[in-house]
Amino acid sequence: MFLRWGLRFTKRSQLHNSSVFLFCKQTFKRQSRWLHLTREFRYALAKLTPQEVDTVLTCNEFSYEFTNGTSVKSYDSNQLASNHPIEDTRSEASCVQTPGVLMGIFDGHGGSSCAQVISKRLYHYIALCLLSQRELQNYVASYETKQPLDLIQPYNDKVQFVEDVRDIYFNSFRNFTLDLSKEDGRDNVDVRSALERAFLRLDSDLSKEALPNKYFGVNMKTLSVAMSGAVSCVAHIEGPNLHIAHLGDCNAVLGVLSESHAWIANKLTKEHNTFNPDEVHRIMNEHPQNESSTIIKMERLLGQLAPLRAFGDFRYKWSKQILRDVVIKHFGETSIPPNYYTPPYLTAKPEIIYHRLTPCDKFLVIASDGLWDLISPVQVIRYVGEHMSGKVTLSPLKLPRKNMKLGEINEMLLQRKEGLKMKPKDRNAATHLIRNALGGTEYGIDHGKLSQLLTLPNDVSRLFRDDITVTVIYFDSEYLRHCPS
Repeated sequence: MFLRWGLRFTKRSQLHNSSVFLFCKQTFKRQSRWLHLTREFRYALAKLTPQEVDTVLTCNEFSYEFTNGTSVKSYDSNQLASNHPIEDTRSEASCVQTPGVLMGIFDGHGGSSCAQVISKRLYHYIALCLLSQRELQNYVASYETKQPLDLIQPYNDKVQFVEDVRDIYFNSFRNFTLDLSKEDGRDNVDVRSALERAFLRLDSDLSKEALPNKYFGVNMKTLSVAMSGAVSCVAHIEGPNLHIAHLGDCNAVLGVLSESHAWIANKLTKEHNTFNPDEVHRIMNEHPQNESSTIIKMERLLGQLAPLRAFGDFRYKWSKQILRDVVIKHFGETSIPPNYYTPPYLTAKPEIIYHRLTPCDKFLVIASDGLWDLISPVQVIRYVGEHMSGKVTLSPLKLPRKNMKLGEINEMLLQRKEGLKMKPKDRNAATHLIRNALGGTEYGIDHGKLSQLLTLPNDVSRLFRDDITVTVIYFDSEYLRHCPS
C-alpha cells in the first residue's frame, strides 16, 4: 500500500527531487529486498506469538503527562533497534530557569556515541543560552558555591557519563557559561538565536575535546565521539510558540484537525540531504566551482555521507593537516575522504522553523528516518489521529465534571461508540506507529510480517529497516484557545 501511494503521489505532483520521491525510493528498495528473500529463509525465522511481539514493541516505550497547565499536555515515546547497539537516542526535558519544554530525537551514524553524548548535553547548552543577563549572573554565582542551579529537568534519563569524560564535559560547559556572562545585551533572549548558538557551540566543544593540547594527548573516548556523527530534530515549546531546530533527516510533522474534522499533515522540516535542492545549492556555493563534480557523488557528501548537516563527523570538518597529524594514526588512511580540498564540507548549524500553535494543532510527531522510510507523514498523522479517537475506549468511561446535561453525556457516548471502531491495541501512540510501520497493510496488521521483521538477524535487519525512534507530543487545545493572539 505504501509503495503504491508513493508512486501515485509522485507521478501526480512530479516532485522528483522532493522528500516524497525520497520516501518512494527508499520504500521501493526495502520492499524489493523483502520480496527477494527466499521463502525458505522467511519460514526459517522464529515465529513470535502476539504476546512476544507486544513484549518486543513495548519494552522501550515511555509516557508522561504534564500537570502544570501549559500548551503541552503529554507525550508518548518509543524506539525499536535495528543496529546493535541502537544508534538512535531520544531526550525530553523541561527548562527550569526559563519556561518551555525540549523534546528531541538524535540519530547517530558511525556508531552510537555521538548521538548519546549530544542527547545528554545539548539541552543544557540550550537552557543556558535562553537565560537573560540577570539569570545568567545568578547561575554563574551558583558555581562559586559548588552547587550549580539546575537548568533542566530531564524525563526518562538513564544514561550516565563515565567520570573522566564527565569532567571534560563539565569544564567545557563552565567555559561556555563564563563566555556568555561576559557578553552584554542579553535582556531580550531570542529563542531562534539561542538554539542556533547552542548547537554550534556544542559542536565546537566536541572538536576541542577531541584534539590534543599542550597538557594532554589524545583522549580516544572524545576522539571516537568526534569521528562518529549524529543528526537531530529538537522542539522547544513555550506556550503557543513552537521552534524546531534540526540537522539531517529526522523530521517533525504537525497533526492538524481541520474544521471538517479531517486530519492534515503539516510537515515542518525538510531533510538535509542531496534530495533537497536548497541544501545542494548551499554547499556548492560554499566551495570553488572546480569541486562541483566531486562534492556530491552517488547522492552523498564526498561520495560517503548521506546527511549534509550533522553534529560530529569531523573528518568532514577538520583541516587535512589535523586529519594527517591526529586522526590517521588511530583510524587509518581512509579517514581522509576523497577529493578533500576546502573543508569544512559539513556544518552543525541547524535550520530553525517557527510555528505559532493554534487549537487546530493537536499533536507533533518527531521521528528518526527509520519511521519515515516506511510510512509517509500523511499516514503517520492519520494513525495518531485514529489512535487519539480510539484511545479513550481503553479506559472506563468517566464524566469530566459534575452536573453534566443529558445532551452532553449523549454526545460523549456517541463519540465513545465511534472510538470503539478504532480501538487501538497500544496505549502508547509511538508504539502504535511502530507497529503499523512494520506490520500495517490495507486490511490491518499482518502479524506474520511483523513477526518476521522483528526476528531478522542483526546482520540482515539493517537491510530492511533502520533504528526507529518516535516521540508524539500532545497539545492542550483549551490552553491554546485562550492564548492571546
